[in-house]
Order: sequence, then C-alpha cells, then structure tokens
Amino acid sequence: MNNTSQRLRRLTVMAMLVAIAYVAVFLTRFPLVPGADFLTYEPKDSLITIGAYMLDPLAGVIMTVTVSLLEMVTFSSTGLIGLVMNVFSSCLFVCTASLFYQKKRTLGGALLGLSCAVLLTTAGMLLWNYLITPLYMNVPRSVVLEQILPVFLPFNAIKCVLNAALTMLLYKSVSSALRATKLLPPSETRTSPKKYLPVIVLSALIVIGITLGLLAWKGMI
Repeated sequence: MNNTSQRLRRLTVMAMLVAIAYVAVFLTRFPLVPGADFLTYEPKDSLITIGAYMLDPLAGVIMTVTVSLLEMVTFSSTGLIGLVMNVFSSCLFVCTASLFYQKKRTLGGALLGLSCAVLLTTAGMLLWNYLITPLYMNVPRSVVLEQILPVFLPFNAIKCVLNAALTMLLYKSVSSALRATKLLPPSETRTSPKKYLPVIVLSALIVIGITLGLLAWKGMI
C-alpha cells in the first residue's frame, strides 16, 4: 500500500468518526448532575478515543478540534470559551488514553490508558473549571469554588468513567468493521475473547448502571 493510499484511508476513517461524533453531540446531549443542567454529556470523547487507538494521538487531537469547531459554529451557545473547554477536556482524555496505548498495544495497555485518562481528566478539569468557568458563568470565582466538590467533581468523574466504559464497549465492533472494509490494516495483536469478555461485561454494566441512575434522577423509571 503506497503512502497516498494510506493517507487517504486515514483521512476517511477520521472523517467518518468526526461525522459520527458530531451527530452524537447533536442528538444525545443530556445533563449528568442534578441542579447543573448546563453540564451536559455526549459520547464524542469515546468515539474520538477509539479513533486515536486505531490511528494515533495526533489523529485524536485533529478529530477533537474538528468536532468542537463544528459544534461551536452550528448549535453551541457557549462560544469561544466553550470551544476552549471542549478541546482541553477532550484532548486531555483522548491523548492520555491513546499515548499509553501507543506504548503498549494490548488489552492491558488500553485499560491502563483509560484509567489514567479518567484520573488525569477529572483532576485537570477541576482546575480548569476553577479557572475558566467563572468567565463563562460571569460569577465570582468563590461561587465556582463552592461548586467544585458537589457539582464539578461528580460531573467530571461520571463523564470520564462513562467515556472509558463506552470506549471499551465499542472499540472491537468499530475497529472490526473498519478492518472488514479494508480502511484499516489487520490488527497486529490478538486478544483472546475469554480475556476481552469480562471487560465487555463490566463496561456494559457501567453504562447501564449510569443510564439507569440518570433515568431515575429524571423520574423516568
């Protein structure tokens, strides 16, 4: 396969994932924390992380910036501040996870990357919320500081855990589909289904548990 063909396939994969992530942002945004409806979740980070796992961290950054720009110029009302926060949050999660996976392309490497991404992104976004959210909400920094533990900590933690679970839940299906269409080369590593199954089950339980919790909070169940 020549370099031009490789670049074309890479761009095609990135464009497909950007389109899916953008649609996911548009259709599935919902609040995660009671009393803070402005803090919404959408599964774009998990989709971009899957792309970064299949390609590399740079691809993850490009996809993150592209989706965030599309979001800002179409339906987002948060402007440049929202764009900066989206890019920072997503890049921190996606790049942390994919950098670890680039070093060790195994199931263990993927899990380690996602675990570190959850911890670093949760911590990093608390600092980012403290510094930037007062500008967005137009309130004193002391007001935001009072909301760090009861509001921003659970939001960032739940968001990151849900992204990690969705990444592991969807990765095999997405990568297998793209390899079947020859957009990606065959996998260089083979993970035994017996080793991967517990991860799939745990990821599904996390997603279901968080979803049921959100539905219960909204009084829908």
